[in-house]
Amino acid sequence: MHSLEQKGFLRNMDKILIQNMHVQGILGINDRERTTPRDIIVSLTILTDTHRGAQSDDIADCVDYSEAAREIRALIEGTRRFTVEALAEDIASFCLRKPGVQKVIVRVEKPGAVTGIESVGVEIERGT
Repeated sequence: MHSLEQKGFLRNMDKILIQNMHVQGILGINDRERTTPRDIIVSLTILTDTHRGAQSDDIADCVDYSEAAREIRALIEGTRRFTVEALAEDIASFCLRKPGVQKVIVRVEKPGAVTGIESVGVEIERGT
């Protein structure tokens, strides 16, 4: 159970999941990381109210996760960040500007960034 669920904050919000999106981008502090795109893995939990979209069965009444994923991919590919924290903040801010998004949980991972560790990263929560 997620920590916010344990506190009862997420009970009335629905979740859209985008898991393990692989994107190539410039992310890191080392010289090679500044010049060579690397694999970045992004996962999102977008909290919203899906009732209207469920009742109308119309994508116009939904958070379009396909469109959001395309836009997030373009954001990452066009951004040159030093830290996973900054990139996660960029993604969260983007998501919170989408109509209907009340809260977002963003996980950004850098596979192979540290020798002997599969992946390192950060997970942030933003919104109301």
